Amino acid sequence: MKRVTKSIASPAILVVAMVFLCSWKAIETANVTYDHRSLSIGGRRQLIISAAIHYPRSVPAMWPSLVQTAKEGGCNAIESYVFWNGHEPSPGKYYFGGRYDIVKFIKTVQQAGMHMILRIGPFVAAEWNYGGVPVWLHYVPGTVFRADNEPWKHYMESFTTYIVNLLKKEKLFAPQGGPIILSQVENEYGYYERDYGEGGKRYAQWSASMAVSQNIGVPWMMCQQWDAPSTVISTCNGFYCDQFTPNTPDKPKIWTENWPGWFKTFGGRDPHRPAEDVAYSVARFFQKGGSVHNYYMYHGGTNFGRTSGGPFITTSYDYEAPIDEYGLPRLPKWGHLKNLHKAIMLSENMLISGQHQNVTLGPLVEADVYTDSSGSCSAFLSNADDKNDKTVVFRNTSYHLPAWSVSILPDCKNEIFNTAKVTAKSSKVDMLPEDLKSSSGLKWQVFSERPGIWGEADFVKNELVDHINTTKDTTDYLWYTTSITVSKNEEFLKKGSSPVLFVESKGHTLHVFINKVYIGTASGNGTHVPFKLKKSVSFKAGENNIDLLSMTVGLSNAGSFYEWVPAGLTSVSIEGLNSGTLNLTDSKWSYKLGVQGEHLGLFKPGNTGDVKWTVTTKPPKKQPLTWYKVVIDPPSGTEPIGLDMISMGKGMAWLNGEEIGRYWPRLARKNYPNDECSKECDYRGKFMPDKCLTGCGEPSQRWYHVPRSWFKSSGNELVIFEETGGNPMKIKLSRRKVSLV
Repeated sequence: MKRVTKSIASPAILVVAMVFLCSWKAIETANVTYDHRSLSIGGRRQLIISAAIHYPRSVPAMWPSLVQTAKEGGCNAIESYVFWNGHEPSPGKYYFGGRYDIVKFIKTVQQAGMHMILRIGPFVAAEWNYGGVPVWLHYVPGTVFRADNEPWKHYMESFTTYIVNLLKKEKLFAPQGGPIILSQVENEYGYYERDYGEGGKRYAQWSASMAVSQNIGVPWMMCQQWDAPSTVISTCNGFYCDQFTPNTPDKPKIWTENWPGWFKTFGGRDPHRPAEDVAYSVARFFQKGGSVHNYYMYHGGTNFGRTSGGPFITTSYDYEAPIDEYGLPRLPKWGHLKNLHKAIMLSENMLISGQHQNVTLGPLVEADVYTDSSGSCSAFLSNADDKNDKTVVFRNTSYHLPAWSVSILPDCKNEIFNTAKVTAKSSKVDMLPEDLKSSSGLKWQVFSERPGIWGEADFVKNELVDHINTTKDTTDYLWYTTSITVSKNEEFLKKGSSPVLFVESKGHTLHVFINKVYIGTASGNGTHVPFKLKKSVSFKAGENNIDLLSMTVGLSNAGSFYEWVPAGLTSVSIEGLNSGTLNLTDSKWSYKLGVQGEHLGLFKPGNTGDVKWTVTTKPPKKQPLTWYKVVIDPPSGTEPIGLDMISMGKGMAWLNGEEIGRYWPRLARKNYPNDECSKECDYRGKFMPDKCLTGCGEPSQRWYHVPRSWFKSSGNELVIFEETGGNPMKIKLSRRKVSLV
């Protein structure tokens, strides 16, 4: 053996060598096949424990750490959707930069020596704006999303083929030496297929055929597709999938989405799924013959910019996942699941090759035993009773099984893990605030917009128009403006009383300005999008301006014919006039898309937009429709950063031109029937999103993730557009500090 000198063994070369050693398996060519037990990768059966990490919901600087944390947590695969509307913002024009550099992301997975599961869709749902479908496609004549029509099928196939060819060119499929071992077409279509009639079934079959014809060399899946054809694998999504069976007996049991938490809406409470229950669901799945399991999400991340769907999905997509929004392990959930994965993998060979036997040990208690020809065995003992612990005898040995738990015995003798016994470390999370600061002194630039139309109206109509069909999602904002003339003889002027403005809207949110003065806001919520506004208003004798700023908060992302879901005002009237009720619905309305600062690009670094800014060290408070700019230094330390917006109302934020996203510290609703917050969370029993809620009466999102990689060493431009009024002097940057308990 040749001796290696110190000059050769430089740190850089050692790092490269280590990366190569840990990833050599991933760069070998490997055929991927399957039978009813499992996938076979390169001729070897494998159990897959996968972690969903959506590349656009984090930034490239975070990807290596996220992937490595998933690997350290016992996962051997990473899963992601492909986000069509991020990659094809206009027909035939593709984008793969920044957060959308899918090739870089997959190569990051490959370098970590992990498998990749790619759900091309291209419909994704995912609480992502418009379900991942480009809005422009809705306006191609004859298009119905996810249905048997030529425009939809043409563009869907065109995008799928483009992505497949891009990944083939980069040799990223397993038979080429890449990490991709599974792909998915469509997404949960089985829920909605019936609503599309016979054409729905034809479309589902066409989707599978189109996907298989791509010849990628790895299997295709269709999740929640109960009539999936024989050429693709039907898979399960849900909180529990242990009782799922594929639609034909030759397919392995795959769980594409195990939800370890849940998403959140502006105005909604915080859902929590206990680590014990997540572990129980995973152990039960493998106990009952499962072979591919994916956490949706393992890292939820952030809905930067205007990417959140819903509507009303928060900018945070934390999902109470094992890795939190900021990229840090969530303890004890991450550690508890890591210990579970280790225990499961000790039984891997038995689970995918051994003979299976089920043994009843008592009411709601059973053992699933896997043995091989040598007499070796592994066992899973489960207690499905959601109230009572059980003591059972298995193979002449007594075992205590807590309620709603699974014990894993890799040798059929020694219990090395129980899902209800959490031994992993816990942690305490603090958001440590720092005032905004600048080495050159903190100076604010302020520009306030005038409510309503600036310049010329985009168009005028004697009717109220649909918001989404008008903006085509190029902006959240649409101005509806009109005016009325009030006679000096109106009784309310003499009595000092006020007329009442009534507005009805299909959603999502509305700010009202009377004579250029902000008077209030009305909004729907994540469970009921339409809303009504009833507001006393002050009019003067003569002409009165009514400026209504309608807003979307993310477009619908799922459901039958979801692309046709409307938004915007449907009725406007005024009561309390001498003539009774004045109906303005069919009056002359002037419209303007967006707000002025958007058109001028005031969020772009260094762009003043040819408007008059006020420079001050004390920016105004409670001022609506106001743009704030301030140059700041990066915060101290190395911890992840959250922008604390508790002092603000509602709006958008940017750092150095990067979209932080929508902010809205809207208080979470409370005291709804059967939907109250929990003082304690019992892990026992089936979980649903409303089981363990917290945060009643608190801001639904206070902190907004600002990736460290977006900061420069100095001269960082923070831009805020505030819609209703707040106190920018109290905006802070908070460091997310995790301490072990």
